[in-house]
Amino acid sequence: MQVGDDKSFDDINVTPMVDLYLVLLLIFIIMTTAGVQGVKVNLPKASAGGVKDLSKPKLQAVTVDNQGKVALNTFPVSLAELETKLNAVKSQFAGKEVPIVVRGDRATQYQGIMDVLDVLGRVGFTQIGLVTSPPK
Repeated sequence: MQVGDDKSFDDINVTPMVDLYLVLLLIFIIMTTAGVQGVKVNLPKASAGGVKDLSKPKLQAVTVDNQGKVALNTFPVSLAELETKLNAVKSQFAGKEVPIVVRGDRATQYQGIMDVLDVLGRVGFTQIGLVTSPPK
């Protein structure tokens, strides 16, 4: 019989196993943070208002000055050009009502306003407003 065989092993040395777990944990942490960082860029700032709904039609303004000249959104046009441009706006927003406001100078002949309203009727606009100044 050997003397060393009688000794019982009550303690298990876990130090190498803990070292292995710590090394694996360290590798896991480094790999996950390296995958998330990516390339650094200077991101642009967004406005606080958010994104506007661009599918909605924009208000169109037709102006008749005191000499009877017509303008669509501040661009001078003839009555024939007004009709073609409004047809283009109407086809761009097919199926949606496009609001139109008609602004006329107080010295404008009534016939000039009626000619513009006639063009709007032929094109098929139904949401038409006449702009006036508030009473003093």
